[in-house]
Amino acid sequence: MGSTTDKVAGTANEAIGKAKQGIGKAVGSDKLQGEGAAQEVKGDAQKAMGNAKSAAKDAANKAADLVNRKL
Repeated sequence: MGSTTDKVAGTANEAIGKAKQGIGKAVGSDKLQGEGAAQEVKGDAQKAMGNAKSAAKDAANKAADLVNRKL
């Protein structure tokens, strides 16, 4: 996945995870709360991966720009 796709998927998973936790708490379902917490963590990881990919791409682009200037 690309960095933007990772960030969007991560945000969606975080939101769905928080919703599951809230619903689980409201209906007294520990299982649903646990699933929600896991999905939220997955979303956090996806967003972090997207941010890392963006940072790596930016660094590569800056390095390429410096090389091109010296040519």
